[in-house]
Amino acid sequence: MHAWPCAVVLAQCVWTHREELMRKTVLELGAGVSLPGVVAVKCGAQVILSDSAELPLFLENCRRTCEVNLLPNVLVVGITRGEVSPDLLLLPPLDILGSDVFYEPEDIENVLVTISFLLRKNHEAQFWTTYQERSADWSIEALLHKWNLKCLNIPLEKFHANKDQLAGATLPGSHNVQMIITEDKES
Repeated sequence: MHAWPCAVVLAQCVWTHREELMRKTVLELGAGVSLPGVVAVKCGAQVILSDSAELPLFLENCRRTCEVNLLPNVLVVGITRGEVSPDLLLLPPLDILGSDVFYEPEDIENVLVTISFLLRKNHEAQFWTTYQERSADWSIEALLHKWNLKCLNIPLEKFHANKDQLAGATLPGSHNVQMIITEDKES
């Protein structure tokens, strides 16, 4: 449980675009240590943190992150990607953050089921995500197109994240982080 480079880059994007997020409701999907979600709260967003309902340790980690950052009003919910659960159905209209949610190729379709559901539930919503290119064997953009989602690549230079150091720390490991914003094509 640590902040991967994608989380740091997405948190930088959230901070740079803090005025856009102020007073919005945002879900961090697959929150893990919840860095982008915590930054969004600090920027004035109403944040819901989520991780897999099947991984209670991850949900507890989200709660501990809230406690350490003195954020008692942040809701933590279990959402298993690819499953339309009561918790997913009860979510209000919101935007979505996700750092490295496309980590495992076998989970990508399940992630896209959840994202598609949420974006179609609220046609004004956006999904801001960072991911690492780990294989040339699959393309996130092609899969987004398959799900009828439009995708806009955001150069890291646009929010000053195109360097090896962010927030005063060196990003761990070698990385090739990409940033995209996704919307429902119907919007």
